[in-house]
Amino acid sequence: MNLKLSEPKVVTFWIAVILAVIGILAFLGTIPGLSGYAFWLVTAGFVLLALANLMKGL
Repeated sequence: MNLKLSEPKVVTFWIAVILAVIGILAFLGTIPGLSGYAFWLVTAGFVLLALANLMKGL
């Protein structure tokens, strides 16, 4: 299997990082309104970053 990865755009990378940081802060209780979504925020950040590596131009 030949997997061709591409570098994500800077904006996509930072959006993924921000989602992950918000998810971690929500999990720790710093952002109590989002604590129920902490897992999904971190997951969305990871999925976005993974897709950006797999798809060219994202």
